[in-house]
Amino acid sequence: MTDAQSMPHPFADLLGFSVISRAEGLCRIELDVAPEHFNPHGIVHGGVLYSVADTGMGGALTSLLGDDEICTTVEIKIVYFRPATAGRLICETEVVNRGRRTAALESTLSAGERVLARAYGTFMILPRP
Repeated sequence: MTDAQSMPHPFADLLGFSVISRAEGLCRIELDVAPEHFNPHGIVHGGVLYSVADTGMGGALTSLLGDDEICTTVEIKIVYFRPATAGRLICETEVVNRGRRTAALESTLSAGERVLARAYGTFMILPRP
């Protein structure tokens, strides 16, 4: 497995988040909120949180895959609890179950002690082309 900080990640660069750690079915991502993350109401766009959760899920699962495997998102459900307007967002993801062809994952998105959202996803595990 390649170190999380050394992997090129153009989408992370676009949104401005960092993959802090990725190992043993866990992934941690951090994002410092900036004006470009806001929706017209001055809060972080839900799509930003969704994208961070999706990336965290992929990171957590790929830490468990063999060199001959890849994964892709099948579905994600996200539940938003509180808005984010400033500070550092943290997404902590864990693989809840890994089967032969699918995996279930859960992400918790927070700012400090405040849980902002939870996401639940299913990913497909495929042979590397």
